[in-house]
Amino acid sequence: MDPSPNAAPPLLRTLTLPSEANLNGGVFGGWIMAELDKAAGLLGMRRAQGACATVAVENLRFLAALKVGEEFSVYGRVESVGRSSMRLKLDGFAGSPAGGERRPVVEALFVSVALDAEGRSRPIPEASA
Repeated sequence: MDPSPNAAPPLLRTLTLPSEANLNGGVFGGWIMAELDKAAGLLGMRRAQGACATVAVENLRFLAALKVGEEFSVYGRVESVGRSSMRLKLDGFAGSPAGGERRPVVEALFVSVALDAEGRSRPIPEASA
């Protein structure tokens, strides 16, 4: 997914800080994955109309280094919906906090399950028109 100016806003947008640096001066991959999980949680909750949890990451691919001081934006879409689970496609982009061009740095496919009040899986409601 390459977000255009007319695309939906990002699920998540944050600034990378020195505390997220790895030994090579880039951003630690575990931090990136945590941000993706937050974005998946937001997207999943919207589609499931309530609580949900990540149960698997089927694919996570780092495309380029994310640097300290860059803005990190995550875009996503629901790829498919089953009875109680859904596959969520996430794409992360890096760019200058001042604006301008963004570049892809990560892509992932998360699997999320809708949860009831007791933490058990529940059916996902039909999509509203």
